[in-house]
Amino acid sequence: MNSIQEILRAHKAGKAVGIYSLCSAHPMVLEAAVREAGQRGETVLIEATANQVNQFGGYTGMKPADFRTFVERIAARASLPTQRLLLGGDHLGPTCWRSQTAAVALEHSARMISAYVAAGFRKIHLDCSMPCADDPTALTDAVIAGRAADLCAVAEKTWTQAGDEPPVYVIGTEVPAPGGAAEALESLAVTTPDAVDATLAAHRTAFAARGLDEVWHRVVALVVQPGVEFDHHRVIDYVPARARTLALHIEREPNLVFEAHSTDYQTPGALRALVQDHFAVLKVGPGATFALREALWALSDIALELDLLPDLSLKDAMLHAMRQDPQYWKAYYVDRKQEQFDLQFSLSDRIRYYWNSPVVRRVCTQLLDELAATGLPLTLVSQYLPVQYAAIRDGRLRNDPREIVIEGVSSVLRHYANACHSAGPNVLA
Repeated sequence: MNSIQEILRAHKAGKAVGIYSLCSAHPMVLEAAVREAGQRGETVLIEATANQVNQFGGYTGMKPADFRTFVERIAARASLPTQRLLLGGDHLGPTCWRSQTAAVALEHSARMISAYVAAGFRKIHLDCSMPCADDPTALTDAVIAGRAADLCAVAEKTWTQAGDEPPVYVIGTEVPAPGGAAEALESLAVTTPDAVDATLAAHRTAFAARGLDEVWHRVVALVVQPGVEFDHHRVIDYVPARARTLALHIEREPNLVFEAHSTDYQTPGALRALVQDHFAVLKVGPGATFALREALWALSDIALELDLLPDLSLKDAMLHAMRQDPQYWKAYYVDRKQEQFDLQFSLSDRIRYYWNSPVVRRVCTQLLDELAATGLPLTLVSQYLPVQYAAIRDGRLRNDPREIVIEGVSSVLRHYANACHSAGPNVLA
């Protein structure tokens, strides 16, 4: 049985447990996640998105096999056993190739999913909700489900050849935009039970038509909208009462839970409530890299106070990289008066696409090395990083710049781990 299935079956049996999925390719963010899992004796699920990692390299330059090696090396340094590291693929479908015809986009999608499964990714989100160049503006449930089933068949064929434990699948047509909404939000419509039934019926029919009946029990989660989202400047918080009917509706499905996307920046109480209401898979990405940026920005300010790196600060290096290559933010930050602010501080965190820039990596490494060599005065840590200062004074954190950054990310991820394991240790521990 797939390890994720064990956790979700425990949830279906009445335990208030779940699993969170971290979508990030930043090494310090990943290190925070595997360290946290190791310290807690829990399982960690790391997912790569289609635009991040694919057969062409994605924006990270990594193919699925490269990403697996990358993550496993980080886990090994943290002494996390391989069996407690799970890999998944998020938004695997035509999203990267929407500007091409459906035939071409789906061929690319099939090759991508095959590469993911061959590399050992065992949680596959089949997302075919977006129209391609020759599609109508809105796709029907039947078309979306048919394309998802076609990709599932590719994944199954690859898994049969590769061996190891079988993959599990996530489906769903009400998929929030990856990385948060581009427009300002006031409120959200919660997915209706009728929409859930229509999605499930369309997918069951499509799977059966392709001889995938035996695979259906490995469809473990459905992406819906529970009423949570964030835009550039604000967060729409989870309100359990608004999602009550939806939460009760999934209880009639013996193998299915909900997967909640865009849970970044939700409060600890909201995350616990989501898991209790059967949103047993929580996705986080920008919220973790936002915490990374906060810590690094604070260290950059400390370096300036200490007159280190006077020629080029990390902030300057990052903003220069973003303006030199605006493809990842130009369509999102459309208010020119807000542009300088949003480039750095937007909750959608488009800055996360630029940490791998050669100049940014060099300056970031130099910053951490210089601060480590010089030493961080506690007075400045208190001024710019008061939470980490308290942990240092309490003996829970070493006064080291790299450790301070990782702790900043860990403080966010702990909310997810606590929400998913509030009833006790992970069932796999």
